[in-house]
Parts: sequence; structure tokens; C-alpha cells
Amino acid sequence: MSAATTEDVACTIKPPVFLGFRSGTRERPSGVCVVDVVLPPGKTVDIERISFKNFYTAFLSIRLQRRSPGREGAPAKWCTALRDCPLMKNPHTEGGAHDYYNLHRKQLQVSADEVSCVRLILKQPSWSWSSFGVEDVRVYPRAPPPEPDKELSEWLLALETVDPPVQGPAVDAAGVSRSLQQMWALSQVMQASQTSTASVGRFDVDGCYDIQSLSLT
Repeated sequence: MSAATTEDVACTIKPPVFLGFRSGTRERPSGVCVVDVVLPPGKTVDIERISFKNFYTAFLSIRLQRRSPGREGAPAKWCTALRDCPLMKNPHTEGGAHDYYNLHRKQLQVSADEVSCVRLILKQPSWSWSSFGVEDVRVYPRAPPPEPDKELSEWLLALETVDPPVQGPAVDAAGVSRSLQQMWALSQVMQASQTSTASVGRFDVDGCYDIQSLSLT
């Protein structure tokens, strides 16, 4: 099983963009913030986990910009990997407001492979906090598969190159079949003879001994 490496990917965390809506002549906050985590140009990563520290964010959604598997040269597309994951027990209270979180790839709804950008969509519906966001965002890649044991590989290669190849003795399938048939027939004869024999004692007749069958020695 692949695991996360100890080093995170060098990413660019863009400044948060707070979305708002216009009410009359005033711009009002919507309680939604967007943070883009961008990988170096031309580079993609298979993500194992994403870690961050919360700052009064109540809900988190994640969108990934990734290439479709097996489609080289195709443009990257956005897809939703996580939707409205709760980070606070209650948006109006402090619980979870400063906790650290680790989101692993198995918690995401899509495969986190060949990702070029991670978009964090933060939501805080409560008016109790003047600001919200996330801090210390880190992206960790999947570890490469372990290399095969060199000594074992050389040993297997040596077995394949033995000249002449080592072979076991030839097996006479017809002879084995005939022997098995003879053993089966013999077992049937023995079973029939056992079942036809009376189960009474040698001299026992209706619970008594037959005096005519006894002999003096």
C-alpha cells in the first residue's frame, strides 16, 4: 500500500478571495472564501493527503483540477472531490475553530491523481466572526512503489537461465489412473463383504449359547 511522503509538495498558495453580493448600493459578504493551491507550471501530483490549520471556517469543499487518466495531452478539468465537510461543531461557537486537519485521498469522492491545482472553498455562515480562513496548507504526494529486492531479482533471473532447465521425473498419467481404479474396486468389494456379515456373536442365539455348537477342548 502506498503511503504519504514526509515532504510536502512545493505549492503556491494564492491570496484568499472573499465572495460577496450587492444589496442596493452596498457590497455585503456572502460567507464564502476561495483559496487556490497551485503546483509549479507543467507539474502534476498524485495527492495522498492535504493538511491545514483551521481559522473559524465552518465548512470546507474541495475541487481538483486534474488530467483525465489515460488521456495524454487532454486539457485538465475541474471536479468536486469534497463537499461541505464540517470543520466546526457549531458555526457560532469556538469548537474546532483552531484545529489541525488531515484529509486523506480515501476521504475524497474522486481519484486525486495528476492534480495541477487544489481549490479550497471555505464557508462561514455565522456573523459572529469578522474573518475566517485556513492556515499552513500543505499537500503531500503519494510515495512511489517500493523497488523490488535486488538479490531476489537476481536469484529469480538465475533460475530462468539454468541450462538445461531442471525438470522433475515424467508422470505416467494412464498408469496412475489404472491403479486408482483397481484400488476403488477393491474397496467396494471389501465394503460389500463387511455389510453382508451378521453382527451376532459366534455362538450367540437369541441371547443364549447353542449347546450343540460348543465343543470341549
